[in-house]
Amino acid sequence: MANTNLTPTMITRESLRVLHQKLNFVGNVNRQYDNRFAQEGAKIGTNLNIRMPAKYTSRTGATLSTQDHVERSTPLLVASQIGVDVSFTSVELTMSIDDFSDRIIKPAMSQLAADIENQCMQQAYKSIANYTGTTSTQLTYKSFQQNGASISKNLGPTDNRCAWLTPDSVVEFNDATKGLFQSSGNIKQQYREGMMGRTGGFDVYENTLIPSHTRGSLAGTPVTNGAALGVSTTANSWSATTDLAVDGATSGTTVKAGDVITLSGVYDVHPESKTNTGQLKKFVAQEDVTLTTAATSYTVTVKPALIYGSGNAYQNCTLSGVANTDGLTVTPFGVASTAYGQNIFAHKDAFVFATADLMDVSEYGAWGARETMDGISMRIAKQYDITNDAMPCRLDILYGFADLYPELATRGFYALS
Repeated sequence: MANTNLTPTMITRESLRVLHQKLNFVGNVNRQYDNRFAQEGAKIGTNLNIRMPAKYTSRTGATLSTQDHVERSTPLLVASQIGVDVSFTSVELTMSIDDFSDRIIKPAMSQLAADIENQCMQQAYKSIANYTGTTSTQLTYKSFQQNGASISKNLGPTDNRCAWLTPDSVVEFNDATKGLFQSSGNIKQQYREGMMGRTGGFDVYENTLIPSHTRGSLAGTPVTNGAALGVSTTANSWSATTDLAVDGATSGTTVKAGDVITLSGVYDVHPESKTNTGQLKKFVAQEDVTLTTAATSYTVTVKPALIYGSGNAYQNCTLSGVANTDGLTVTPFGVASTAYGQNIFAHKDAFVFATADLMDVSEYGAWGARETMDGISMRIAKQYDITNDAMPCRLDILYGFADLYPELATRGFYALS
């Protein structure tokens, strides 16, 4: 077949197709595209509000009992502009699209995909409070299934669940699940890089970009300071995080963003019935904190928020055996200053990845295009450099990433050898 001149639209569409193939984390989370910016182009720092369903409590008996309507939303800052810059000649623009893709697009999109996945995973795991695993074992099929149980307990739908495993965990898991990946239905998804198969209710992927986590050095007798921490109101009220005042720790020890902690007397509840599950509620620290002196209280921001007011539709925990939130023992998971490997398990709606349009420079006569595919918007622009007799080209994506329902995700910890 004779070669034809490649257009910016053809190249952009092929770039999006290849990028989508390589994104096995972002490609399996909630993706939203905001077309409000399709005319003028989005700016760095654009805020999108992702609306979340309201919750209510049930009434018993015939007497009317109205309640507040509290509509939640997750602010998503579209502030990450990422791209890859290449240069090609007019001769290369007369290749077939397949040759051009193999030589130029695929290597460029591989790097772009890796950077996007890495940035999103670094952010994602620090919002996940629920975990499985121990400080001394690798992934087993039982612990794999425990992650599914955790998502189910938080009312996560049974479809659209994915597991992302590190290469070390893939070795252990393949040994534990020999012969289980037999479903012919997997064939339709095997174009996705790293797709291993489906088992235990999850589409399983290998991903080399999952970060390990090093626990902070928190030690001593850290306790909360404050009798009314969190949300205690019985009316419908919601908060994303709670600022805990913590003192009593050994001087100079630290809490790291991503550390999972429990508080004595604070127990998890069923999301709907609000009954005590008998298990301590897990929280994850959002920022690095150094507790310089034991006598001083330091703010440790955690997610989810402590919402324990009985009757509040958003109640997510309860106090048991304690009078209030003062003097609760803070217990972090794992050994101080120790690095742990981790795998990520999540329903599609645990996280959201949103893109908005950058300005389409072709409107001003430049060689360029803007295309959207499967919720991802990409722009390409090329210009002749008369000084160096070259034609540099840039491909850009403007995106934001946030946790939407982080309770629908878990981390599987394991000891690094």
